[in-house]
Amino acid sequence: MTPFDNPISKFKKTLAVMSALVLVAACGDSEADKKDAEPPVRALKTFVIAEQQKEEIRRYPSVLQPSEITTLSFEISGRLEEVNLNVGQNVTSGQTLVELDMTSLQLAVDGAEASLEQAQASAENAKATQERLEILLKRGATTQVAVDDARTSARTATAQADRASKDLDTAKENLTKANLKAPYDGIINSVSAESFATVAAGTTIATMYSPQRFEVSFPVSYEISTRLAVGKKVTIRLADNPSVSLPGVVSELGSRADTVSSFPVIVRLVDSHPEIKAGMAVEVSFTLPVTAGEGYLIPLSALIRDGQIENGSSSNPRTPANVYLFDEGSQTVKRHQVTIGGIRENEIIVVDGLKPGDLIASAGVSFLRDGQKVKLLKTAN
Repeated sequence: MTPFDNPISKFKKTLAVMSALVLVAACGDSEADKKDAEPPVRALKTFVIAEQQKEEIRRYPSVLQPSEITTLSFEISGRLEEVNLNVGQNVTSGQTLVELDMTSLQLAVDGAEASLEQAQASAENAKATQERLEILLKRGATTQVAVDDARTSARTATAQADRASKDLDTAKENLTKANLKAPYDGIINSVSAESFATVAAGTTIATMYSPQRFEVSFPVSYEISTRLAVGKKVTIRLADNPSVSLPGVVSELGSRADTVSSFPVIVRLVDSHPEIKAGMAVEVSFTLPVTAGEGYLIPLSALIRDGQIENGSSSNPRTPANVYLFDEGSQTVKRHQVTIGGIRENEIIVVDGLKPGDLIASAGVSFLRDGQKVKLLKTAN
């Protein structure tokens, strides 16, 4: 047997060959991994700077409320009849809403009539006595004191008759006040009284409002309040049905803050709509000039959100932010600072840092980095 026929020697040769093959394969895999590790060039969707914007839109949530709520009550006291009012009920001008029991009121009229008849009779009798004594005085058959007393009694009786007449007028007028009527076409807002209860004059029975007069209120910052004025036109849109959009005007501006740096604004609706009801959620929007000058509209998605955007002060409302600007020469994106002057819809108004023709990344901003090589995918205006 030769050395080459030794089984151990053959095994060692085979093992050496296999090791060499594994090493070659490993080197090949390493070269392939290096090739795969190279990052691909990312496709970039851009937005071209073109449109200039001189206005911004501000939006505020609020709740629709009646401009005025009327309190309904009786001018006189009495016992209520059955109350058939419901919250949300539509009523018309002059409609009887609630009535008082007429029994006691009619008795008051009857009593006043009887008192008037008695007072008138007493006045006539006193007048006749005065005239008779005056004749006797001329004849010397009575004294001046007796005549003076008769005159006083006559005047007193006449005054009592006049008072009784006025009491009768009051009792009759109270009869007309036994019906509580709607002062205008409106909607019942609340009902406070119960059937057959005894109420005093001035006790609230119900409240109502006009469906034609609504308003909304909301707080704004000091900077916004100084840019608003009474009479400014706004738009009110229903939150539950955004297709319903109604015009309105600023009717009041608060000069005193409800909370820290929060000033109330009241907007009155100019028109009405069958769908609107008190308590509905609405959105108030209005336009304001861009205080920092003319600006360029860019999509909100273009902002780099790797930190908190600083708020501008009331004296300088500009806000710094960052975008990725496409560099055509190097085919890369570069981090670029801009200045925001306001918001319109879902777009940002940039007042500094951009010029017409600039291309900025408008999508996938969070996956980009400064200096990254890209290829243009699409340019949109």
